[in-house]
Amino acid sequence: MYLYGASGHAKVILDILRDQGISIHGLFDDDTSIQELQGIQIIKSFYKLLEIPLIISIGDNRQRKRVAEKLIDVQFGNAVHSSAIISKTATIGFGSVIMQGSVIQAEVVIGNHAIINTGASVDHDCIIDDFVSISPHATLCGSVKIGEGTHVCAGAVIIPNIEVGKWCTIGAGAVVIRDVPDYAVLTGVPAKIIKYSSLIM
Repeated sequence: MYLYGASGHAKVILDILRDQGISIHGLFDDDTSIQELQGIQIIKSFYKLLEIPLIISIGDNRQRKRVAEKLIDVQFGNAVHSSAIISKTATIGFGSVIMQGSVIQAEVVIGNHAIINTGASVDHDCIIDDFVSISPHATLCGSVKIGEGTHVCAGAVIIPNIEVGKWCTIGAGAVVIRDVPDYAVLTGVPAKIIKYSSLIM
């Protein structure tokens, strides 16, 4: 496996790949000042290395999407930690990362380049779109829909049957009890919209 992005997020993915016994062939990063990460040398050109799968190891959803859009004809892999509990009826798209202790229940659909972080819980029939991040110990109850690029921050809870729009931010510890429009930023219990994102894709 190759990784694109030599960040803290990459360190976690490296641990997951090692846990799974997956060979790490190298890392790429646009920052020329980074020479290595955990003893792995940074490779400056990736265009001829297309036979081995790659994961975009960038935590920021928008940056991850920008990189994905410029990587043409690249095969993407997944990183799934052995301690994650994943229903056999769940579907996980390419380039996605499922971290330690997360739980993904029946009929969940996870899109491409998504991150389900440490200890997150995704209950039955949830639909998670591309480039979404579900942070540590966040809880999505049954039949929740999360739009593209949305970030559900640490410890947030979304009650059943809620639809969250694209490129939203659900603040840490927030409790979402009603549908959320695109680009909204919410905090609090119950969660309330405090502003709309100015960083529209």
